[in-house]
Amino acid sequence: MFKITTTQSAGLVLITLATLLYINIKTVAAQEKSTLNRTVLLENKLELPGNNVNAKVIRVTFPPAFKTPWHTHEGPGPRYVVKGKLKVVEGGKSGTYSAGDVFWESGNLMSVENLSENAAELIIFELAPAK
Repeated sequence: MFKITTTQSAGLVLITLATLLYINIKTVAAQEKSTLNRTVLLENKLELPGNNVNAKVIRVTFPPAFKTPWHTHEGPGPRYVVKGKLKVVEGGKSGTYSAGDVFWESGNLMSVENLSENAAELIIFELAPAK
């Protein structure tokens, strides 16, 4: 009788392991079937200054409460706020942008202020004439 109990216990363990493996495979298969989610965050038609454009991607980190002096960039382009909250003044207009926001910078005289208590981060996609 001892052998039968051991065999039954081993069989139960095998069935349990097979069930867990099956559930794990179904979970992985479900994850692989996830669809790609594509969302346009900003679109702006523009006329390029010529056939040769220097495209840059620049990460800028602003210390807490930091405010830039008035300045311009080499070219216009979209800007993406990675973290924090920024006040952007450009061309007489002011906007406040938080993490996940995208805005268009025209390349005009501007100033940026970090309104956050922590560092803020901005990704600049700049399109400038090639030199």
